[in-house]
Amino acid sequence: MSEGSRGSSLAFGQVVIGPPGSGKTTYCHAMGEFLGRLGRRVAVVNLDPANEALPCPCALDIAELVTLPDVMDSLGLGPNGGLIYCMEYLEANADWLRDRLQGLRGHYLLFDCPGQVELYTHHEALKNVFGQLAKWNFRLAAVHLVDSHYCTDPGKFISVLCTSLSTMLHVELPHVNVLSKMDLIEQYGKLAFNLDYYTEVLDLSYLVDHLASDPFFRNFRRLNEKLVEVIEDYSLVSFVPLNVQDKQSMRQVMQAVDKANGYSFGDQEQRSLEALMSAAVGADFHFSSTLAVQEKYVQSQDKAVEEEVMDL
Repeated sequence: MSEGSRGSSLAFGQVVIGPPGSGKTTYCHAMGEFLGRLGRRVAVVNLDPANEALPCPCALDIAELVTLPDVMDSLGLGPNGGLIYCMEYLEANADWLRDRLQGLRGHYLLFDCPGQVELYTHHEALKNVFGQLAKWNFRLAAVHLVDSHYCTDPGKFISVLCTSLSTMLHVELPHVNVLSKMDLIEQYGKLAFNLDYYTEVLDLSYLVDHLASDPFFRNFRRLNEKLVEVIEDYSLVSFVPLNVQDKQSMRQVMQAVDKANGYSFGDQEQRSLEALMSAAVGADFHFSSTLAVQEKYVQSQDKAVEEEVMDL
């Protein structure tokens, strides 16, 4: 479907969510540049009132409405309570957001959201803001970023799976879970299983067995078994690996999000994408980004083992 045939009332975009330090702001600007090279008119919207060190200018910044330091100073709240107040204030002033977004019609929007997990698991304010955006004909997908270092700790990975599932059920948007910072994964430590085990969330009983080998977690085996049963029963959670410096990885995430929010790019954009990928990796490059990352990770581990042997 071409840009002109989509209907002027519709707008597409992503709400980028995830815990602090997962790379949301970096993702927004990297994805904005990537999509811009494909011919999309992209605008980044900062909805994080605590984000004071923006690497690039945003088309719309919530700081024009409310900031976390001002709320903390005037109301005597801490960071968590202040963020919740800011989101409730944004919800109460939805007209301000609607009016400011009117000037961005025709753009593909990237919403950089706060990092407080409670906002996506059980608090209603940000969920209601997303609902308002849907009523205003914004077709959005939630991109949930998770730092890939959690893969190196089975206990933390189970926690991440539970958080991702809870977020998917609460936010009520088309959802794409992303393992960010894949270029750093070899620095985090050795993985217990192949990378596709974590991205596809395969049989989690193996993860429970691996945890049981740790004396601390052995006493919580029954609890972990019940947690993974809940995750597997819903069968919703999987991850797309992301390295923002790798065009193939960025394309894979872009295509997953476009499928989720209903965006269909036209012939001109398809040609731009093919030209960009051909210049980067060759026109016949078709194997998955997960496999590419896995190969790099294995090579890194093999090199580390060789160095240890040489030291002996």
